[in-house]
Amino acid sequence: MSRDADEIAAWLKERRITEVECLVSDMAGIPRGKILPTNKFLSGMVNGTLRLPESIFGQMVTGADCDTEILTYQAPDMTMVPEVDTLRIVPWYKEPTAQVICTCLNAQEEEIEVSPRAILKRVLALYEAKGWRPIIAPELEFFLAAKNLDPDYPLQPPAGKTGRPQTGRQAYGIDAVNEFDPLFEDVYDYCEQQDISIDSLIHEEGVAQVEINFNHGDPLALADQTFLFKRTVRQAALRHDIYATFMAKPYEQEPGSAMHIHQSVVDTARGKSLFATKQGKDTRLFLAHIAGLQRHLPAAMPLIAPFVNSYRRLVRFLSAPINTHWGHENRTVGLRVPISDVKNRRIENRVPGADANPYLAFAASLACGYLGMVENLAPTKAMEGNAYESSRYQLPRHILDAINRFRASSDLKEVLGEKFVQLYSDVKASEHDAYQQVISPWERQHLLLNV
Repeated sequence: MSRDADEIAAWLKERRITEVECLVSDMAGIPRGKILPTNKFLSGMVNGTLRLPESIFGQMVTGADCDTEILTYQAPDMTMVPEVDTLRIVPWYKEPTAQVICTCLNAQEEEIEVSPRAILKRVLALYEAKGWRPIIAPELEFFLAAKNLDPDYPLQPPAGKTGRPQTGRQAYGIDAVNEFDPLFEDVYDYCEQQDISIDSLIHEEGVAQVEINFNHGDPLALADQTFLFKRTVRQAALRHDIYATFMAKPYEQEPGSAMHIHQSVVDTARGKSLFATKQGKDTRLFLAHIAGLQRHLPAAMPLIAPFVNSYRRLVRFLSAPINTHWGHENRTVGLRVPISDVKNRRIENRVPGADANPYLAFAASLACGYLGMVENLAPTKAMEGNAYESSRYQLPRHILDAINRFRASSDLKEVLGEKFVQLYSDVKASEHDAYQQVISPWERQHLLLNV
């Protein structure tokens, strides 16, 4: 056995684990994989027989396969290689169960280049080659909802300890969050058991909307944690007989849910920020990073706003950006620079939705900043007023426009890989085709008897 295999075996034995879940993120960020008895998992890990078809990366969020020429109908098997650093307890099961995120290899023992985790690693390698180390901190919003067994009916806020659902917005309300104390106690307990590094909890602007912030750190480690966290919150909510949803816009007339990404870059050799001078001034590289986000985010939108519903969030005056303006302490812009000292100088990308795959959202945001740095781009003048009133630097308004821009971006193809860009675009286009087959309540209400 390899050293990693020995370490995993010892870890499982010490905790008397009976089953292991092998997890792989698909394009939507849905965990896919296999559940095995511990002895079968260990023998499969040693023998290289933990396998999964490559076709999972062509699956839509519906579970159906997309229409693409990138993946063959033979759907060759991939070998799943457990990553020892991601081994965790699954805290909501009665039986001792472990979960581990896997790297997927092809028959030549090369990592599958279109897998979301590989895409993030590809972007991080570009930074490493320049002697740069990116640091991020995501802020993840989500809504709670009463169980909804018929998807034709709108969601309703759940009842908390008082037995009454919220009827108004309670941004930053302490008692509003305390309504669901037992749920959030489970969330924090589950995260502690899984080494998920979450920090503060607040009530967000929407009804029954919550935000949890992560501590800053390595992008790959935080992508793994965010991937596990979304599943954790959903499971904790179900324990209390309600839903937790990371859908970008689940409630009409309410703000949507974002995944804001705070990002900075450090000089690897010196361990110093590349974004601020000793005197606290913004550096040229910092401004170039912002300029890269301004220029390339519109083309990267399918990675950070991946579904039809994502664009319902990106509307004026509902706490979400509609363009790529930037500014200091300005929450109407897409790219906000918070007040910070030299060490913590960063840009907050406010465009990504909570529905985005964290591996791809982090990769997209860092890739755009990287392109700005290597291309020595210059940003626009910082926005000092209300960015909602500006008609410049607009983001795509719907998924088809976003897909077309993504397909046409030669810069993103070079950074992310042409094969990935084509496959991911095919997945998104196929999902839109599936959506087009659905007749909405709005159409039945306003068109059925009137046209």
